[in-house]
Amino acid sequence: MRARLKSFRGCQFSSRITILAILLSAFLVAQPVIIRGDDQIRSKQVSLKKLLKRARKQMRKGLFSQSAETINKVLSRDPGNKEARLDLAYVYLKQRKVFDAHDIAFEVAREDPRDSYAFAILGAAYLGGGSFHEARVLLNNSLTLNRREALAWASLGMLNYYENKIETSIRNLKEAVYHDRGEPDFALALAQVSARGERYRDSAKAYEKFLRIAPKADKERRDRIKGLIKFLTFLGKRVEIYSTGGDKKTTVNTIIVNNRPIIPVRLKKNGKVLNFVLDTGSGITVISEETAKEFKIRPVARGGVARAIGGNGKFAIVYGFLNAMRIGDVKVSNVPVYIRKFQRNTVRIDGYIGISLISRYITTLDYENKTLSLVKKDEDSNEQYDMEGALTIPLRMTSSGFLSGNVKLGGVADNLNFILDTGASVSVVSEDLAEETRVKENLLEQRMRVIGAAGVTDNVPMYLLQDVDFGGASTPNLRAVALDLDLINESSGFTQAGILGGNFLKDYKLTFDFKASRVILVPN
Repeated sequence: MRARLKSFRGCQFSSRITILAILLSAFLVAQPVIIRGDDQIRSKQVSLKKLLKRARKQMRKGLFSQSAETINKVLSRDPGNKEARLDLAYVYLKQRKVFDAHDIAFEVAREDPRDSYAFAILGAAYLGGGSFHEARVLLNNSLTLNRREALAWASLGMLNYYENKIETSIRNLKEAVYHDRGEPDFALALAQVSARGERYRDSAKAYEKFLRIAPKADKERRDRIKGLIKFLTFLGKRVEIYSTGGDKKTTVNTIIVNNRPIIPVRLKKNGKVLNFVLDTGSGITVISEETAKEFKIRPVARGGVARAIGGNGKFAIVYGFLNAMRIGDVKVSNVPVYIRKFQRNTVRIDGYIGISLISRYITTLDYENKTLSLVKKDEDSNEQYDMEGALTIPLRMTSSGFLSGNVKLGGVADNLNFILDTGASVSVVSEDLAEETRVKENLLEQRMRVIGAAGVTDNVPMYLLQDVDFGGASTPNLRAVALDLDLINESSGFTQAGILGGNFLKDYKLTFDFKASRVILVPN
């Protein structure tokens, strides 16, 4: 989605929320429309219904542009056709054109405040822009009007997921699938959230359903999901994934290279010490092809390509499985991993520690003292929360497993969603955000070489961001490169305008409380 900042403009939408609040309470009754019953009008209605039927078939096949074109033919002949307008808004949602979807659904809701589908689309549009409070109000209203409104259930389920309420999310997504068994997006969402909730067999079944009902045209995506189903089936046969053992707390020394924390890890009890980057920008742990070969870690499944930053934007997906990983005195058993080729670095990197591995622990990264501490939550005190200057900042989980927080930039009216990424040496803004005047005017002469999961991108423009604020943690100037984040936003669920990397995070001691969806920052 090319979001002109992809979060909604506050002043424009605040007035609309006020209007909607009136609509929610008033339920104004529209006057009945009198339709003449002559043959010409009947013929026109039949013709328009056929066009709408064709448009829906096109949408189900994933032909969204064609579907929108067909619907617009209907609207050119009958501009007030509510059914066609909402169908067009839904197509825009699928294309991630949330502003367009919002504008259409808003007008329908204003005309008919009893239309549950209009409110469901509005709620989904606000959710896609990261406006969670407004989305919740609109989605709950949709379900008050109609308990069978599948889109409202699905959107509410994803809102629950972003807030790390996994069980509630799964229940609501199951409701969505029950009320609309033919919508691929609902089955896909249920599959994704079930996997995050470690219900691997359920996730595999939901993905299989998705493949049965989804458009056949996207071969790359289907190949990727087929490989994932094999992997999930493999995991579903294991007793417990990410089983914790060893001591309940540990502290290890780290080294900081290019603003990235490198952690000592062992795959065997007294084995070789490996260099793993702590990477909160990855949901799953990753190991290099060289490490896999050295430790005889064989692929357990493969299929399709993943999309990522760098190079041609793609890398082959290969899944592996580690019997155990040891960080200091902590042991985590049965660890799913990606296996992929790494780019050369000044320091050898053997892998990346993803969020899923450390999410069982309160995880504290101290850049200044160069330590990493892991503490089982039932052993943790509130000491680090009560330290002078500590800032407790809520986080959201994206569909793809990233941690996202709210960021403000000087001169930019919108509140923005940024991924919190300890594995990134430098911060990032989307190319869309870089086009905003207050960002664009601070383009630097310096260019950078960016190494991503999919390869290397040279000559990347850099900007000097001003007055960056993350939940009270702020800096007057922050260097950031501009990258195309569409690949990330295709799977994030709600729009990300940038990434807070190590050049911002290094000035703080970070404590991640994954279960509570928050991070505590203490200035160095």
